[in-house]
Amino acid sequence: MGSFPAILQSEWTKIRTVRSTVWTLLLTFVVTVGLGALISLLTKNNFADFTKNDNSPFDATTTSFAGIGLGEIAMIVFGVLAVGNEYSSRMIRVSLAAVPQRGTLLTAKSLVVGGLALLVSLVTAFVTFFLGQALLGDHHTTLSAPNVLRAVFGAAVYLTMLCLFSAGVTAMLHNQTLALGVLVPFFFLLSPILSAVPKVKNVAHFFPDYAGKQMLTVFPTPSEPYGWLAGFFICGAWTLAALLGGAAVLKHHDA
Repeated sequence: MGSFPAILQSEWTKIRTVRSTVWTLLLTFVVTVGLGALISLLTKNNFADFTKNDNSPFDATTTSFAGIGLGEIAMIVFGVLAVGNEYSSRMIRVSLAAVPQRGTLLTAKSLVVGGLALLVSLVTAFVTFFLGQALLGDHHTTLSAPNVLRAVFGAAVYLTMLCLFSAGVTAMLHNQTLALGVLVPFFFLLSPILSAVPKVKNVAHFFPDYAGKQMLTVFPTPSEPYGWLAGFFICGAWTLAALLGGAAVLKHHDA
């Protein structure tokens, strides 16, 4: 086994040489920025209609992040592909032969995947915010406004956690198709449906997507069960559990 920096370098090489992972990161940026800009422009041009029945303060930050839902899909796919490509190509056997310490291998992979996801998410979050505010015109806000800077960073942290959660689930399942078949319906069908059902919505409030999105809120509302800090820890707990689960499966099962 090589040194840990050498393992990190190897994992970086794997990711940057696979076109699908590069494209999913680019797609995260494009759809989040593009849809956020479109919604911000539509909101500016139809501001009176959009806010006439809303008594709560206008949240310019959340408006600019209207496209983050599509960005989530791309980031989930990136997390899945970053781990699952090795299983689909059987290259995981080569990786394990080079690095028999499976926990070390997954740690290095998680650091590279998470670091890259965080970098792209930070760029995406700030570009999305600034472009959205520019298009909102007189209805814009600034980073110096209360809770705004925290919300922008929260968007980047949320996307990063979602990526790492997806990577951990893929490590547990050893199959990228199965991982996508579980994650996409969970986040975009099961979670929204359960959140709308009165008798079970309290359970859905503790799902990682609901918790993570609390980090984007600027104006706390009494109807929410908890605030951004609790959302950070809940989403972080899901992410850590997925990565630990992936490490346990990788350690005790053949690739």
